[in-house]
Amino acid sequence: MRRNNRLATLAVVLIAAMGLGSMATLGGLGCVGGSKSSKANAEALKQYVLDAAPEDIPNKLGTDFDGKAKLLGYKITPEKDAKPGTEVRLTMYWECTDDIPDGWNLFTHVTDGGGKTLMNIDQNGPLRRWVDNKQVLSPSLWKKGKVYVDEQTFTLHAKLDASELVIVTGIWKGDARMKVTAGQADRENRAIVAKLNTGLPAKASPAKQPHAGIKTIRVPKLAKGDTIKIDGKLDDEAWKKAITTGPLVDVSNGEMNREFPVQGSVRMIWDDKNLYVAFEVQSSTVVGGFPANAKDPHLWEKDTVEIMIDPDGDGDNKDYYEIQINPQNLVFDTQYDDYNQPRDVAKGIFGNMSWSSKVKSAVIVEGEMDKEGAARGYVVEAAIPWASFTKAKQSPPKANDQWRMNFYAMKNNSGLAWSPILGQGNFHRASRFGRVIWVDGE
Repeated sequence: MRRNNRLATLAVVLIAAMGLGSMATLGGLGCVGGSKSSKANAEALKQYVLDAAPEDIPNKLGTDFDGKAKLLGYKITPEKDAKPGTEVRLTMYWECTDDIPDGWNLFTHVTDGGGKTLMNIDQNGPLRRWVDNKQVLSPSLWKKGKVYVDEQTFTLHAKLDASELVIVTGIWKGDARMKVTAGQADRENRAIVAKLNTGLPAKASPAKQPHAGIKTIRVPKLAKGDTIKIDGKLDDEAWKKAITTGPLVDVSNGEMNREFPVQGSVRMIWDDKNLYVAFEVQSSTVVGGFPANAKDPHLWEKDTVEIMIDPDGDGDNKDYYEIQINPQNLVFDTQYDDYNQPRDVAKGIFGNMSWSSKVKSAVIVEGEMDKEGAARGYVVEAAIPWASFTKAKQSPPKANDQWRMNFYAMKNNSGLAWSPILGQGNFHRASRFGRVIWVDGE
């Protein structure tokens, strides 16, 4: 196995030397294939197929690919620092959660901090040897419920000039990539696995213009017969059909901000009774810190998720709502008549705090709360009754109605957003909220 990995590594280096190392992404989303090779050795592959995930996976991820596969986690050597020319050993653990149609394969890229592909190692590793125009144990051959051990050993190009390397992975077919529906991903729909520091100086980059566009998503209605149990697990079939915001972004410029200590994404779906929202938050330190019976505590001062809702869809900041839920499953909810009004910080008045969203929520913390570096994040699952939005012109909404909403993952009164504010006020600026269109049927 070591010999095969070294041969694959040598092939990658030779391709790079010929100037072809990034050809997988230069022409679109497609990844480099390979030639036909010898027959698969089924007996040798058995060691990479497990009935359950090992308990000692050092780096947990839980990245979901369209409800069909999960990247459970990884181990890597070296773990943080790797100079150009260093040999890297990466093992990823994949769980098959549903049948995957024919033609899907695994890819792995090494990118710089800006997402540019520096190395393509799609065919590196025992699962990825190319046989009959597909990987020998590609996702299309996976069995539901099994865990697959994806080993890759490769050498970083000696002439790499990036200060930070980001290893990304995913599942591809032709020009398509299987959608990352939960977990950290970049703009190219590649799941983020690990980061390595090369020790090289950071290169200056040109100033970027803010992403000024207003985000828009179409939220599907719950299919007849589908139900959602509010337990924080997100394992209901309905969540696979929900829309996702993708990774939350920097509020000031709309860019990905991996330096912020909290990352996250949001899913949504609805029915005639409730709006269903699920936050998946990644953070190595998860802070609660409020009394268990606190009423409308200032959750934004620690860790929380936040939902802003302007039901009229015009972004004028009239009659909008705010709901926050923290890792302790405590709730702050209020209704505003106008932009930040009523408000009296000295008296602790933030909107009409007598309003109740009547939200039903559940939270699961991955790891230990209130301990530095002891967590991986938390999940918030919530059902908000339409009947609570008493100032909405239409509640529940009708198909094709448009509301304005925003979502935030927060820590210490700062956070990432779905639709960036771009310095045009604070997190309440409804003119910067995203557009949400309620869809019934196809």
